[in-house]
Amino acid sequence: MGDSHQGNNSPIVSNTNSILVGQFDGFIWVRCDGKGSFHNSPEMKHWIDGRLKKGVQHLVVDLAHCTAMDSTFMGTIAAAAMKLMQTGGLMEIAHASDKNKESLEDLGLDAVMKINNSEPIWTNQLDSIYQQLSTPKSIQNTDSTQHIFDAHKQLCEADADNTSKFNAVLDCLEAELASRKK
Repeated sequence: MGDSHQGNNSPIVSNTNSILVGQFDGFIWVRCDGKGSFHNSPEMKHWIDGRLKKGVQHLVVDLAHCTAMDSTFMGTIAAAAMKLMQTGGLMEIAHASDKNKESLEDLGLDAVMKINNSEPIWTNQLDSIYQQLSTPKSIQNTDSTQHIFDAHKQLCEADADNTSKFNAVLDCLEAELASRKK
């Protein structure tokens, strides 16, 4: 199957910027193809939240095909990781390129998720996993400003050092959200 990841930590280039998901025995899988961003993270969040509400305790986010991640995408996965930690669950980041691993570590997210776990339970299942992935259901009427605000708040909760990095962004988004309520 031509969908396998490259062993040299180079992402496979994709122009789709999409999310693929699947549920398997003991874990759920999310794969980012192309850029992980504020555009595709609301559907990912909605799908993950639905599984977490049903008691899923193990989430794998596959970045083999991920060319880049924005802070909203990383905040979205940080939120899921922190929810899993609260219930004794686990988030794994699989196949992160050096660049994506560094992006996650720069925000302190390696404290709430395992990145490139050396002994994953799913190693021998990759071909089967990739064959079973599908696009999550599209959600309508997502408030992108609220989603971006929430994701950045999660980054600050995951690591207090992020507060200084995102304070101006949060202030701007908060002002925009407040102006809508008037």
